[in-house]
Amino acid sequence: MSNLWVWPEPQWRPKRRPIALALFPAAFLFFLVRAVIDAFNGPYSGWVGAAVTTIVVLYSATYVAALWYGPKTAPPVRVLYVAVATVFPVVLAILMEASDLTYLTFAIVVALVLLPAGIGLAYGLVGTTAMLIATATETGHPNFDAGVVMLVLTVAIFASRGFVGKADELEIARDEIRTLAVAEERARVARDLHDVLGHSLTTITLKAGLARRIMESSADIDRALAEVHDVERLSRQALTEIRATVSGYRKMSLPAEIANARATLLAAGIDADLPQAVDDVPGELQEPFGYVVREAVTNVIRHSGASRCEIRLGPSWIEVADNGSGSSTVDNHGGNGLAGLRERLAKIGGRLTATPRGEGGFVLRAEVTT
Repeated sequence: MSNLWVWPEPQWRPKRRPIALALFPAAFLFFLVRAVIDAFNGPYSGWVGAAVTTIVVLYSATYVAALWYGPKTAPPVRVLYVAVATVFPVVLAILMEASDLTYLTFAIVVALVLLPAGIGLAYGLVGTTAMLIATATETGHPNFDAGVVMLVLTVAIFASRGFVGKADELEIARDEIRTLAVAEERARVARDLHDVLGHSLTTITLKAGLARRIMESSADIDRALAEVHDVERLSRQALTEIRATVSGYRKMSLPAEIANARATLLAAGIDADLPQAVDDVPGELQEPFGYVVREAVTNVIRHSGASRCEIRLGPSWIEVADNGSGSSTVDNHGGNGLAGLRERLAKIGGRLTATPRGEGGFVLRAEVTT
């Protein structure tokens, strides 16, 4: 109920809603033509017709201006719009008949659009009551037909204002959702590109270095060519994965990542103790655990100086350990790769920890609470 006393804020797009808000209600201004006709055909002085015509023109202009510009103005200006709009039908009633207070309907619309909903509703009810009292004083009986019209209009505009507000809130929410979706997609692409390029380039660098050392230290051209072919294959694979990442179609495979980790560790001269099967890992965890394997092995090769790497798997956890003297995790909280892993695991209720081993090295553990 507190929203009844809150000043309405313009939440629409300036190029769209004001046109609909002003021009559609303005179509009903033709009812004011009736006042001009009555002024010229009724038993009034000649100047009354000219005065009523001027009043109708000014009333119409005030009505359209209030709906077009009013929602963008400060509260005092809005009150002024309503006050000016109220004057014109009162003057019409003074010049002609009390029943002309029915033309307060346009001022009621302005009040319900510009003022807090509770004040606008009260204005409509007061205006209806004033018209009934004025017509009863002038003719001896109130004009209930006109009173019903004013009352129905007041309630209808009051209710429609709530619907318009909800529609505006929904549109704003959709805009926010679209913005968040774009931000999330950018984060996904950045995270996936880091995972793809970090691992692939590390492996390519190792393979290229191995091929160079073979060619420099021996005449084993066949082995060197095999390593060069691996570099070419890995480059093509990385390019394919990058394209798939950008398109959003890349699917991580835990068995494939373990196989790649074995080959990469071997190329780096690191003894690999890896699982032979992943059957115990549920299907929904194999993708995030695949990312853990890729990032952890890449860090072991880059930063740890280890001679041995072990990977252990459970139904809801995975551990990657090394015996290096450096930190295979860069640090426990930093690094884009670990930050990306934490984000992935957090989405499925998991967590990531990196701790030093007592006998030397580090352990990276990912665990999902089931």
